[in-house]
Amino acid sequence: MNVLVLNCGSSSIKFQLIATDLEAIERDADRELARGVIERIGSQSLLTLRVEGKPARHLATPLRDHRQALDYILRWLVAAETAVPGLSSLADVHAVGHRVVHGGEKLTLSTLIDDAVLEQIEECIDLAPLHNPANLRGIEAAREIFGPGIPQAVVFDTSFHSTMPPESFLYAIPYQLYVRHRVRRYGFHGTSHRYVAYRYRQLIGRAHEDTNIVTLHLGNGCSACAIRRGESLETSMGLTPAEGLVMGTRSGDLDPLILDFLHHKEGMSFDELDTLLNKRSGLLGISGLTNDMRDLLAEERENQDRRARLAIDIFCLRVKKYIGAYLARMNGADAIVFAGGIGENSPEIRRRICADLDFLGIALDPARNEAITDGKEGDIGAEGSRVRVFVIPTNEELLIARDTVRCVLGVPRQW
Repeated sequence: MNVLVLNCGSSSIKFQLIATDLEAIERDADRELARGVIERIGSQSLLTLRVEGKPARHLATPLRDHRQALDYILRWLVAAETAVPGLSSLADVHAVGHRVVHGGEKLTLSTLIDDAVLEQIEECIDLAPLHNPANLRGIEAAREIFGPGIPQAVVFDTSFHSTMPPESFLYAIPYQLYVRHRVRRYGFHGTSHRYVAYRYRQLIGRAHEDTNIVTLHLGNGCSACAIRRGESLETSMGLTPAEGLVMGTRSGDLDPLILDFLHHKEGMSFDELDTLLNKRSGLLGISGLTNDMRDLLAEERENQDRRARLAIDIFCLRVKKYIGAYLARMNGADAIVFAGGIGENSPEIRRRICADLDFLGIALDPARNEAITDGKEGDIGAEGSRVRVFVIPTNEELLIARDTVRCVLGVPRQW
């Protein structure tokens, strides 16, 4: 089954075409046939397109909206010159899987899309006003182009965390605010944390119910997750993705009354405060330079930039705090797992995060740590480390494709 996976942002579409079925899932034999990204939809769009076994193509073309951008992707996939294996027409796309950020409390499992599901996604727009509308635009474009003959499924970022107990997801504010407005911690990056936990079990031969780990998705967006007996027990993101770890441009945890203070001192409106916390804070806000960890490490190394070093130190300290908290929450764990662009590719950041945690049984092997970059996976813990440390590249698109297959065939989710 050829599954087109779509991840639609407000002005972007990321996609992958993955060949998979139940047998391929069982044997871990899925194939990525093509992938790409379109950015700056609504103006002169930038495209990066790659077919299996061929170099990437980079081009620019004006694309008005998500409908036109998706149409471009599909025409490119079936064009003779791209020669995507096994694809000669749109009829060779057998299903479409969509990433949706927020499913609220009702949509806690991946599901086939129908009008009722779309209504429930719309009901969650208040909880994810920057994400769900863009996700819906992608769904509407795909339904319009493919028609009713191609099944489409949706996978939610929040669903993995639906197993959190009330003591983990409730805030210490008046309970009626949860009853009236469902103000609570939902958590995000669920597809990443779920995939990484699955892959960890594969690597060490561990059963789902015997999986007790802390997963760290560290990229431009960052989150931690305490996974006990294979299920999400606690996670760092909250009602929105702004809570928790320091991120590229998001602040993470802070005293909420800072907002009232800034409103009075700077005259900032709610919209300005929202922009401050989501787009001008985090690594960018502290350093005053960039939200890219690679550039900050280079600035620190080459120019001894004080604020670059400060941003890196604060980032690592926040992750370290969450590791300690989650080990306490679970009464210990078997492993710490790094994922995401920073977690997968920066031995230096992994080293700083794990430094001075030997009293918790966490210690890195320097050589192993340095050797794991560029999509590699493996155990980077020192011999005898009581808590093992792994790097496992995440693959959210593969998880979405697999869930789409299961939804189409009516097979229950297995992990």
